[in-house]
Amino acid sequence: MEYNEQLVKEVTRQVMAAIRSAEATGSNQSVAAPTSGKRLTITETGDAPKGVSPSEVVIGLGASFSKDMFETMSGVSHYDLIREIAAGVEEEGMTPRFIRIYHTSDVAFIALTAAKYSGSGIGVGIQSKGTTTIHQKDLFPLTNLELFPQAPLITLDIYRKIGKNAARYAKGQTPEPISVMNDCMVRPKFQAKAALLHIKETDNVVDKKPPVALQIEF
Repeated sequence: MEYNEQLVKEVTRQVMAAIRSAEATGSNQSVAAPTSGKRLTITETGDAPKGVSPSEVVIGLGASFSKDMFETMSGVSHYDLIREIAAGVEEEGMTPRFIRIYHTSDVAFIALTAAKYSGSGIGVGIQSKGTTTIHQKDLFPLTNLELFPQAPLITLDIYRKIGKNAARYAKGQTPEPISVMNDCMVRPKFQAKAALLHIKETDNVVDKKPPVALQIEF
């Protein structure tokens, strides 16, 4: 195919028309339930220890999680998100443990750090905007078990399933990967907001600071 200025203009026109159409019909809106408005009480209790219990799943939270950001891009409150993740882990007979990751804002490295601090070797990483990854301690950073990159489409039900699957991996099982919606319009719709939220989280990153243990109250 020959690419020329006229073709580029036509493709651009069609993309913009699709975006406007999606906005008019609401097809690219968040599918999550409205936030409950509740906030977590999180206490930092010092440097996080590396776990030894094979029955634990460590959940690593971003530097801004419930500090100066309190809900995901889809409008899910961090309070509800954590309750669902924890419930999913507990339903599988495992124990969730929470730490905050300060040295990075990259969800892959947040999750991998959580996995390395987990007695089971399985961790979940959650950016404050909602992007989530399930990781295993001996994998490369970008070779995760499951990745959920489209934060605006992650519902409370999916967060619960993430907790359940993380626990199943920790038990040595091979769970069915979680199915999520895929909307090609999410990126153009939320790209600017995602970038701003990521910058906000990155502002709280402290280079070389070790993970911090968290006590969470609902």
